[in-house]
Amino acid sequence: MLAIHFGAGNIGRGFIGSLLSQSGYEVVFVDVNDEVVRLLNEKKEYRVLIADESSKEQLIRNVSAVNSQKEYNKVIDYLTKADLVTTAVGPNVLPAISSVLAEGLRKRLSVNQKPLNIIACENMIGGSAFLKEQVFEKISEEEAKLFEKHYGFPNCAVDRIVPNQKHSDPLTVVVEPFFEWVVEKQNLVGEIPTVTGAQFVDDLLPYIERKLFTVNTGHAISAYLGYYKQFQTIKEAMEDEEIRSDVYKALHESGAVLVKKYKWNEDEHKSYIEKIVQRFTNPSISDEVVRVARSPIRKLGANDRLIGPAKQYYELFTEVPAGLIKGIAALLLFDYKEDHEAVELQKTVETAGIEGALLQYSQLEKDHPLVDAVKKQVQLLKKEQ
Repeated sequence: MLAIHFGAGNIGRGFIGSLLSQSGYEVVFVDVNDEVVRLLNEKKEYRVLIADESSKEQLIRNVSAVNSQKEYNKVIDYLTKADLVTTAVGPNVLPAISSVLAEGLRKRLSVNQKPLNIIACENMIGGSAFLKEQVFEKISEEEAKLFEKHYGFPNCAVDRIVPNQKHSDPLTVVVEPFFEWVVEKQNLVGEIPTVTGAQFVDDLLPYIERKLFTVNTGHAISAYLGYYKQFQTIKEAMEDEEIRSDVYKALHESGAVLVKKYKWNEDEHKSYIEKIVQRFTNPSISDEVVRVARSPIRKLGANDRLIGPAKQYYELFTEVPAGLIKGIAALLLFDYKEDHEAVELQKTVETAGIEGALLQYSQLEKDHPLVDAVKKQVQLLKKEQ
């Protein structure tokens, strides 16, 4: 079996590529990094280190790579032979790979009629659907009909912490033990791919929201409160009793939303929360507060990790969620000069006030009860500084 994976970075090698190799696929990475491509072709293997007390090591074999800029035709040829295509390039790079993907899938129609699934394993909602849109913009209406028949673009949700790292061997990658790769059966073509560790489900939305409203929510709040208290790493922030308590409070609020919406077992979700918090305090992983906190405007989005669960909590329970509100307030105080979104956010707050910023970035009307609660919490945090 042949899997083509776009993106040979730490997540590509340490997460998706690793699982594909362990599932018996020959994995061909597609990337633009000359050194990584060269090393993968020279060594045909790399090490994945599990960041926990066991320090388990996995040797990932039967891998190679091609440079999509310098070996365009080679990428197209591989796409005609592939049994599965995956990506981990980052949401902003998906449009850039759509051209070679469209060309490869077009050529494949004339030489290989076997159904093929393309799964965008990105930290975004609807990544595969977005990639499909980008690909379909580059083909004719007639080709689109054939593409619909032969190619599937199932959406998925992925979750694994892969911290910033440097090693003497550039191919070595450290990952946390926990991972989740959930693929929606809808939009699959042909047989369900055989991938160790992947879970195929009928409805992806509950899993997307569980991850977004637990992992991303908790990570963000620990980062913004950590920055407020001048901690350097997430682990340091989570060792602070007040921050840890605030994170738990917010996650139980977002959890109440999930349990109510999806009729989940409350005790099982509490266990999931515990597992997530343990991930944040993993002594083998050092994640910088400013890295996790970056892009605050995106994270202030109406349906994102903080405003999304806070709004839904108020709608479901007609109460202001104090833990989530504190996290939002801390985000509004994130003034890291090296993050352009943080700089823009502070300018907006200065000129339009908190009400204006929440209206502009979160679509919260000024008379929404959450707005007044956030304003009061910001003032409290400022007094304590």
